[in-house]
Amino acid sequence: MLTSACLPALRRFRASAMNSRAQLLFTAPAVACILLLVSFLCIPHALAQAIPDISEAITTTRNDDVSIQALSQEKQGTTYKLRGNVEIHYGVFILHADEVTYDSDTKQSHAIGHLVLEGGPADEHIEATEGTYNFGTEVGRFEHVHGTVGMHLHSKRTVLTSSNPFVFSGKVVEQTGPGHYLVHNGMITTCELPHPKWQFNAGKIIVDAGSNATIYNSVFRIQGIPVLYLPFATHPIDRQTRQSGFLLPNIGHSSIKGTILGDSFYWAINHWMDATLGVDYYSQRGWAPLGEFRARPTEHSFVDLNVFSVLDRKSNSGADVTLNAEDDFSPDFRAVVKAEYLSSYAFRLTFYDLFAQAANSEVISRGFVSKNTDGFSFNAGLEQYRNFESSTDSTQVSILHAPSLDVTTADRQLGHTPFYWNFDAAADGLSRSEPTFSTAPLLGRFDLSPTLTLPTMLHGWSFVPSLSLRDTVYTQELLPSQTGSTVGTASSHAINRKALEGSVEVLPPAMERVFDKTWLDRKWKHVIEPRVTYHYLTGVNNFSNILRFDDRDILSDTNEVEYGLVNRLYSKRMSPAKENCKAQEFHPSFMATESQQSHIPWERAAEENSCATEPAVREVVTWELKQKYFLDPTFGGALVPGQRNVLTTTADLTGIAFLTSGRHLSPLVSLLRVQTTSNTDVDWELDYDFTSSKINASTALVNYHFGQFTVGGGEALMQVPAAILKPTVPQLPSFDQFRLLMGYGNAGKRGFSGAASVGYDVNVNSLQYSSLQAAYNWDCCGLNVEYRRFQLGSVPNENQYRFSFVLTNLGGFGNLKRQERLF
Repeated sequence: MLTSACLPALRRFRASAMNSRAQLLFTAPAVACILLLVSFLCIPHALAQAIPDISEAITTTRNDDVSIQALSQEKQGTTYKLRGNVEIHYGVFILHADEVTYDSDTKQSHAIGHLVLEGGPADEHIEATEGTYNFGTEVGRFEHVHGTVGMHLHSKRTVLTSSNPFVFSGKVVEQTGPGHYLVHNGMITTCELPHPKWQFNAGKIIVDAGSNATIYNSVFRIQGIPVLYLPFATHPIDRQTRQSGFLLPNIGHSSIKGTILGDSFYWAINHWMDATLGVDYYSQRGWAPLGEFRARPTEHSFVDLNVFSVLDRKSNSGADVTLNAEDDFSPDFRAVVKAEYLSSYAFRLTFYDLFAQAANSEVISRGFVSKNTDGFSFNAGLEQYRNFESSTDSTQVSILHAPSLDVTTADRQLGHTPFYWNFDAAADGLSRSEPTFSTAPLLGRFDLSPTLTLPTMLHGWSFVPSLSLRDTVYTQELLPSQTGSTVGTASSHAINRKALEGSVEVLPPAMERVFDKTWLDRKWKHVIEPRVTYHYLTGVNNFSNILRFDDRDILSDTNEVEYGLVNRLYSKRMSPAKENCKAQEFHPSFMATESQQSHIPWERAAEENSCATEPAVREVVTWELKQKYFLDPTFGGALVPGQRNVLTTTADLTGIAFLTSGRHLSPLVSLLRVQTTSNTDVDWELDYDFTSSKINASTALVNYHFGQFTVGGGEALMQVPAAILKPTVPQLPSFDQFRLLMGYGNAGKRGFSGAASVGYDVNVNSLQYSSLQAAYNWDCCGLNVEYRRFQLGSVPNENQYRFSFVLTNLGGFGNLKRQERLF
């Protein structure tokens, strides 16, 4: 019998001769050539293998939507016997093998040797020694299998086509339907084979491509060592598909809480709503129930509810509940809620793990609805502000806005005149309480302020004169204390505050110079922008009788001049921009990172696999200097000597309270920003007081990135005014704290990464907190460890030992959360 390798050639020759409309003329040489060609095409298969040029040819057969390629093909009826580099294309699937028997009628195939089946919507890839497969029903059985889902081999690289790719293997794998596999005596992992770092070994694994993998009676192993037995577990394949179930447990240790053990249950309520309910056990304190509810009803709305509580065996049982919600009903209509309930400040100091969280003495809850239309803004809201002056609840200051209604408008032209107008109107229900003072449960405040401006340009100079009136009515007034030991008393008498305000802002033309010579391959430009503003306000003759709730209540008479200038240094690159590009290396379980969205400095710079182009023009240095000269040093009698005075005019200049006595000259405020490249960031804010010849306050922040390294640091210094220091009351004359952060690597880096952070208080000579973190990432998992120590006032020193072992696309053990990592 002749091999079918000669049949296609004969058929093509016969079809060509029969379909030709022209008469063929055979000469003797032509006939000889044709006979010689036919004889070579019809050599038996065994002899054909001895001729290299013929044996290397791959024949192709097409039948409907099937394409078959092989070195050798035999056909008996509807059955194909294929040998050598067999490749069958059927729809979206491709079958490779050494030998295949294929029935074109039933679509059934049986493959032996180097079997590879790949394709499907989830990029399924099956490698086996032998198997049967039906292309029509997508049902089959494979032996000694290695498979992947969510990966595609392209140009010797593994390209991830799913957010949760994984690898599985088994002694026998049955495919019971499209994308549905039953694995017997196998394992599942996201690591590279043949030596995975971790794996689930199970007698039965059900894989639904595009959904998840269900694992029964599995043993979790790390480096082949059994660690945990799970009777039931699931592994997500598609990130969009969520499934309810228990999460991996967490474990840790704290010198205050003791050994920490816990677990949580994840509840996928529906496609836009889920919840996590769990509990931790602190061996030294008790149980800590916790939970989170999340909802995303629409693209522009969300709800996040978090609950953290502790049933403390000692004295600090309590809870902290936070709610964040937002909905953009339309492009100009928005509602926002950000609320928090804290049972006690001592609870926060005791049980929160982060220094910034525990040290925060404020609890703010607010919600508002805002409507913007045609330049008008209508707002309604509620707000409660609480601030704890010590660890006891009796020292808290509470301010309530319930409700607040205000209407504002942007500058609008007054008819066809050169004048512009705007106004601000508000109606508030208010209340305030503190240890030695309280107002009525709810008092009223009504405020109205229209403004008229006349912007003018003259020979490059800008003049903006403005005139405004303000009328504010309170349903209660403050009767100051005669002894000065308390705030005073809130009286039920109404009070009316009226003010007339005028100002003129003058902006001279900016002075600029472009330097001819280039330096560091850049052209340089220096710009100086001066400005002067005269401000006069009168009519507030009852400042001491005004209750204080927010910035509307600190308005006072003033007669002042503010002057300042801004220096800007620009650079323009002369040579073409260079892109910092590195080819992305894909691995079967490459650990994706969300570090670019983090607030940690070195996480923002961790873009080793991206292309970053420096801008052609950069504002390298921005340096602003400003100061005020007060023509009225008493501010219409509002100033009270010997204590901090916070007025609208001083708060507009600086956040530091410097006014303790009558003065003409304010501190000089310096704001410096330096950013030579995207990897360098320097901010320095300085208040220098010429009256006392000292620095009132200084805040400096520095971040520098070079390669995988990052160094960040900062200092916060504030001098307490000498006028308010009292010998009978112990008080530190200054506040001076340092922060230092150092890091190497990033969250997605293979191999070692590490970071350290410390905070030091110079005045008390104490290390407030320190944190040391280290991580090592493999191809499919990572180990993170941390030592943390901090001390907060009345809370004893706490030492924490935390860790997490993260499994790619699955989860992790331990209590070191991703958002709490330094890198």
